[in-house]
Amino acid sequence: MLREADLRVTRPRVAVLSAVHDHPHADTDSILGATRERLPEVSHQAVYDVLRALTSAGLVRRLQPSGSVARYEARVGDNHHHVVCRSCGAIVDVDCAVGYAPCLSAADDAGFEIDEAEVIYWGRCPSCAAAQPPAPTHRTAAERGTS
Repeated sequence: MLREADLRVTRPRVAVLSAVHDHPHADTDSILGATRERLPEVSHQAVYDVLRALTSAGLVRRLQPSGSVARYEARVGDNHHHVVCRSCGAIVDVDCAVGYAPCLSAADDAGFEIDEAEVIYWGRCPSCAAAQPPAPTHRTAAERGTS
């Protein structure tokens, strides 16, 4: 994969790429830990540099849901989306809601050549939903249809 992307094959690149494949949606610190299991001497800066190079080469996708640190995944090139748990922060892949190409068709592209769509669904994962039911909503008398 590295050679196909015109990147030199180095031990840090192989270790980081393997860590991203093994730990989808991991943050940089988690990738650093997983990389150090294979390559103990790798520096924090080297992991950052490799992640940047892999992202630029299209071998890794960087995502950063609102309120979260950057996460990385090896699933690239298919324009999939994500669902994020509001409680625990778990992230799961979600295939395009309408199929591959329709997700890239904006109602008004404003003249842009669109090549990617990013959709993030928010909610609660099954574990968090089972652990704590949602808070009751408070509706006004008018909304309830009473006075």
